[in-house]
Amino acid sequence: MVKDILRKILFFYIEGFKSMKTGRVLWLIIGIKLAIMFLVFKLFFFPNFLSTNFKNDKERGDYVLDQLTKKNK
Repeated sequence: MVKDILRKILFFYIEGFKSMKTGRVLWLIIGIKLAIMFLVFKLFFFPNFLSTNFKNDKERGDYVLDQLTKKNK
């Protein structure tokens, strides 16, 4: 029952995308823009703090544990 409903929904979207012309191009542009945005965010705004400030996994783990368990001041 649920499997049939999910299959019908899946085929509904597949058939809808097959018949699109300009919609495909718009979704492609949206996908490219999102990929570029997330790559830029990852590279410039979210540097790998743990690997640059700590030498090994033990130090990284201790820092994370300390940050998660310390009480608010």
